[in-house]
Amino acid sequence: MTTLMPTYFISHGGGPWPWIPDMAAHLAPLAQSLAHMPAELPSKPKAVLMISGHWEADDFAVMHSAHPPMVYDYYNFPPHTYEIKYSAPGAPALAEKVAGLIAGAGLPTHLDDQMGYDHGTFVPMALMYPEADMPLFQVSIRHDFDPAKHVALGRALAPLREEGVLIVGSGLSYHNLREFGPRARIPSAEFDSWLNQTLALPPTERTEAILNWEQAPYARKCHAREDHLVPLFAALGAAEDAPVSRTYHQTNIFGGVTASSFRFG
Repeated sequence: MTTLMPTYFISHGGGPWPWIPDMAAHLAPLAQSLAHMPAELPSKPKAVLMISGHWEADDFAVMHSAHPPMVYDYYNFPPHTYEIKYSAPGAPALAEKVAGLIAGAGLPTHLDDQMGYDHGTFVPMALMYPEADMPLFQVSIRHDFDPAKHVALGRALAPLREEGVLIVGSGLSYHNLREFGPRARIPSAEFDSWLNQTLALPPTERTEAILNWEQAPYARKCHAREDHLVPLFAALGAAEDAPVSRTYHQTNIFGGVTASSFRFG
């Protein structure tokens, strides 16, 4: 008998924030929500598949290395944050299966033996599984950010939920680096409210509304470039008929941002 895993869309915070005391204190509710995720699961996962807004490719690339390196894809942070190690093992056999599922859905894919853990992956995982003993691998998002293609990716990955694989879309429900601070307050709150209400709709209505996310209030103010939103599409597609719950919600972060995380199932 199998146990169906939920999927998540998480807001992963800013840069290497858990290793910077002031940022860690400010984002304590986010840290608590991430640390609590393993306890919310029906069983210990076989592996975690992370879809991070920080890895883009022409197709849906699948991390294949048995020992992925670190990717310090952030700038102007303290020197010690470029020495962080999160040495979780990869999952090559699962990666090959995932590439087969993606290809079987008619979506271009390839195995990637070079890509390492970016901060959209290792930061939340360091809070979720601090011992770094959970097999971990990533699937890229596509450069075109096509909502339908990313929902289709999630649908292709859905069978993994029955095999004990935890699928996590890692981004941020508000991500406009030029509009942080007080200018983010109204747009992020309005978009967050829309997102919360929309994800609670019946499944067919929910998917249709998310596919047309640009019609949401302040959509392009909140996501001038939607790399941090498209992981949500995949998380939703992998649990399209599942009920939603909000697992994290915080206001006035980064000087004015409202942000949330969601669980499907």
